[in-house]
Amino acid sequence: MDIVAACRAFVSVSSHGSFTAGAAAAQIPQSVASRRIAALERHFGARLLDRTSRTATLTAFGRDMLPSARRLVELTEAMWDEAERARSRPFRMAVPALCGPLPLARLVADGTAHGLTLDLHPADPRERAELVRTQEVRAALIAVPDDRAVWRIPLGLADTGGPHSTPLYLETLRAGRADRDSRRRRVWIQPEDDVPHIRDRIIRLRDALGLQPIQVVVGPALVTAAAAVLASDDLLLCSPTQAAELALNWRPIGELTPARGYDLTAAHPEDADRITTLPHRAIAHCLGQLPPGNETPNSGGTRP
Repeated sequence: MDIVAACRAFVSVSSHGSFTAGAAAAQIPQSVASRRIAALERHFGARLLDRTSRTATLTAFGRDMLPSARRLVELTEAMWDEAERARSRPFRMAVPALCGPLPLARLVADGTAHGLTLDLHPADPRERAELVRTQEVRAALIAVPDDRAVWRIPLGLADTGGPHSTPLYLETLRAGRADRDSRRRRVWIQPEDDVPHIRDRIIRLRDALGLQPIQVVVGPALVTAAAAVLASDDLLLCSPTQAAELALNWRPIGELTPARGYDLTAAHPEDADRITTLPHRAIAHCLGQLPPGNETPNSGGTRP
C-alpha cells in the first residue's frame, strides 16, 4: 500500500465531506479514493470515515488520525518542492572561452531537456582546472593530451590566403639569405592552445627547423591573434571550425598533427553522474569537433 497516496485521499475526502468532491480535488477517480481509504482502514484496523450515499463523515478514530495524515501529506509535498528546487538549481560548469554562443545555447537547452540547469562559465584552460579544484564550478571541460581525450579537435594553420589544397610545412617559414632583413611570418597560438601538450610541440618544431623565437607567438587573446593574422600574412593555430568562423583558410601542418583534447571532470562523484546526462554530440559541437569523415578539410572558410 502507498500510505502517502492513501493519506492524501483520506485528507481530501474528509476535508470535502464527500468521496466525489474529495476525489475530484485530489485528481483521482472516486473508486481509487475509496480503495485507498479502505486499504488505510484495514492497515490501521479501524474505520476512518462513516459513509452514506452522499457524505463521508469522520469517525472518532478518523478525527484522531487526521492531523497526522495531514502532516504526512504536507511533508511529502514539501519534499517534492525541495526536490524540484534541487533539480533546477543552476549547475555551474566551466567551458572553453572559444565556444560560440549558439553552440553553448544549444548545450544549455539540451541540459534543460535532461533535467540539468546549466550555468556556463567560459574560461581558459588553466582557469578551468583551477575552478574545479577550488569547487567554484561543479564541473569543467578540461584540456588533456589528445591520446587521453574524449573529444579530439585537429589543429592546423589558417591565413587569409588560399583556399589551400596541400599541408603547410613550417620549414617554409624559414627566411632565406635574400630576405633576412624582411619581416618574418609568424604562427600565433591562442590562449586555448597555450598548454604544454600543444604549445611545446610547436616550439620544439620551431627550434628544430631553425626558425626565430619571434616566429611562434602566444597571443593574450583569440581576438588579438586573429586580428594580427587578418592584418598580415601571419598564421593562426586553430581548428577548421574556428577558421571558418574567422573567414580564414585552414590547412594541416606538414610536420606534425597537433590536436586539442578534452575531457569532463567534476568536483564530486554525484556531479560527475549528473553531467553524464549531457549529450556527447552537443559538447562536441561546442568544442568545434567536425562530424566523422570530415575531420580535416583542406580549408575552413573563404575570406569575403
